[in-house]
Amino acid sequence: MVRTLFIEGTYFAAAVLFILGLQSLTRTEGAQRGMQQAMVGMLLAVVGTLVNHGIVDYRWIAVGLVLGTVLGYPLGMLAPMTAMPQAIAASHMFGAIAATLVGVAEYYNARGAVGSATMTALGFETMLGALTVTGSFMAFGKLQGVVIDRPLTFRGQNAVNLGMFGAMVAIFIYLIASPVHPALFYTMLGLGLLIGVTMVLPIGGADMPVVISLLNSYAGLASAATGFAIGNNVLIIAGALDGASGFLLSILMSKAMNRSFANVLFGAFGTAPTGAAKTAVGLTVRSISPEDAAMQLAYAGEVIIIPGYGMAVAQSQHQVRELAEQIEKRGGTVKYAIHPVAGRMPGHMNVLLAEANVPYDRLYDMEEINAEFDHADVALVIGANDVVNPAARTDQGSPIYGMPILNADHAKSVIVLKRSMNPGFAGIENELFYAPKTSMLFGDAKSSLTKLVSEVKTV
Repeated sequence: MVRTLFIEGTYFAAAVLFILGLQSLTRTEGAQRGMQQAMVGMLLAVVGTLVNHGIVDYRWIAVGLVLGTVLGYPLGMLAPMTAMPQAIAASHMFGAIAATLVGVAEYYNARGAVGSATMTALGFETMLGALTVTGSFMAFGKLQGVVIDRPLTFRGQNAVNLGMFGAMVAIFIYLIASPVHPALFYTMLGLGLLIGVTMVLPIGGADMPVVISLLNSYAGLASAATGFAIGNNVLIIAGALDGASGFLLSILMSKAMNRSFANVLFGAFGTAPTGAAKTAVGLTVRSISPEDAAMQLAYAGEVIIIPGYGMAVAQSQHQVRELAEQIEKRGGTVKYAIHPVAGRMPGHMNVLLAEANVPYDRLYDMEEINAEFDHADVALVIGANDVVNPAARTDQGSPIYGMPILNADHAKSVIVLKRSMNPGFAGIENELFYAPKTSMLFGDAKSSLTKLVSEVKTV
């Protein structure tokens, strides 16, 4: 009785902390606290599970603890911020492997002799878990460059995917009515693994963040189904929260990138619209020296800084803050414009700037800041590309046409810090870089910003 009360008490406390953690993550200033609440909740959930009388052998748990530490520590602590999208994809893959193996083990141990309700839970966790395993692996590979990141398609791809999905669902429904068919169960598992590959193949690397978020939703739902199958309440709650939040995030990201969420589900995602995108043939850029750029910034009344993936690569967020402080000392106002998918994942730029102690109230979402560009003296673009490309508004042949962007081109002048003229993640030219009001300051973002800070001090 005492053991049961302790387990249920820790599970209840864990569930409350999970919910509070998610709620805290809705505000930048509460994000760190939210993560701490979620971690304490997970610790309580693990402790509650470890005292469960259903555990008869702790040796395998010890092995799992060692393996989890060996794999999880470098994944969480050593992966650079620039590699966070693929690190998250890898973590989803491990979570999905766990859910899938539990489903297979439960079915195998019962020799298929399970009730319809249990079979429903096992089927969901096995199907969703399997396609999340291979889908996450493919997403990781595309982001890491191990797999070709361009969309890979073949004739009749949608029909093949829908056919496999339909067959998998049909087997699932049949197993609910008649579970004792191991061959069908493992066929369903195999189809799930195959669908994960074919689902992600036609998706371009630039659109992987949406896919990762969707796979996160699948992994959460698989975990919730696992909870139903083994009677673990906290797993049901955590999986449901994960599944719902991942699904909502996928929808929000799709809107931010002007992608059809339905296309994500049916595999025709990430392909460019018909028509030819514009090129840089005949266009020239205007380079600027650090001294001239510093002069513009020192006398600007309002500066809007747009951080991007280049800032993350250079780890130059601290220099960004120092530059902002120097501008403000001279009477200027500095704001930060954050695109929902800047840096390839939501919140990437927020985390980096928070690490550099940039005040939370200076960070503005796209909807809040876009109107400000019309009267900004300088838009300072640091390693951002597609999220400031005017082609999203004007070029119907562009793969990013229709994507909401930051209105950097509306500022009185634009200074772009960029290592080279290489295109962004979408692989297209940026019209902003060739605009008459734009000046390019080439070089590593950290060294360029360091020079700017020094020059602004002397102006």
